[in-house]
Amino acid sequence: MNSPELSRRALLRWLGAAGALAAATGARAADSLERVQARGTLTVGIYHDMPPFHVNGRGIDVDLAAALAESIGVKLQLLPFREGENMDDDLRNMVWKGHYLGYGPADVLIHVPVDAPLMEANRQVRIFAPYCRERVMLARRLDRLPHLETLAQLGTQPVAVPGQSLAGWLLLGADGGAYREQTTTHWKDGVEAAQALQRGECAAAAGLASELESVLAGDARFVISPLPTLRAPRDGWAVGLAVKKDSIELATALQRGVDTLATNGRMREIFAAGHLEWHAA
Repeated sequence: MNSPELSRRALLRWLGAAGALAAATGARAADSLERVQARGTLTVGIYHDMPPFHVNGRGIDVDLAAALAESIGVKLQLLPFREGENMDDDLRNMVWKGHYLGYGPADVLIHVPVDAPLMEANRQVRIFAPYCRERVMLARRLDRLPHLETLAQLGTQPVAVPGQSLAGWLLLGADGGAYREQTTTHWKDGVEAAQALQRGECAAAAGLASELESVLAGDARFVISPLPTLRAPRDGWAVGLAVKKDSIELATALQRGVDTLATNGRMREIFAAGHLEWHAA
């Protein structure tokens, strides 16, 4: 038979345990910014080899990460990593769980697509603070391709594109694969493809706007325009930050930092140092 006193004690123990769990959960959320500030460093997950955003410890995202750390009064600690099979892997490894090899997660991951389906599929993270916009583009030599309203106007001119990229997938699949024979795909990224175009090895190069512009912007011999295929995202996509879902205070502070950099001109300076013109996302 159950004693009223025993039942009361059991209920109080259960309530106490539930209250402690709720308090701990609340503390984790409330202390996300406090923990970073107490530690004195902001650990930022950053992609390896993503020119002009990060190459060998330098680049636009490195400077942005340093400015964000400064905005919350701490030092920067970079956590470079190689991209996974997809963005879900990167968010798991660098934001909410950590990599199975033992590193991560970071306090914040930088250069994350601000994309509604990605947010819906990754409820453990908070994606926010868009700071720039990416697009798939095509650069061409004006002396060899003065007009290019459709890809058919490429004729048989050689084209460079990184094969393992959205630009490569779009170009190689365009018009039933009509341009595969004239397209070289061994380039590591759009920067290498643009450099091949600059050297005269091809008539056009496809890649991300940031990659192509960091090499060719300001050179009157070339023009950079959207890749003329219906399958390319017309307006591109915004790029921002990601933290754990419950890191509300940290997200708020970093959003404030991004907003300040955008309004005081520092963001434009950071992009200019990477040979890009900054446009708000």
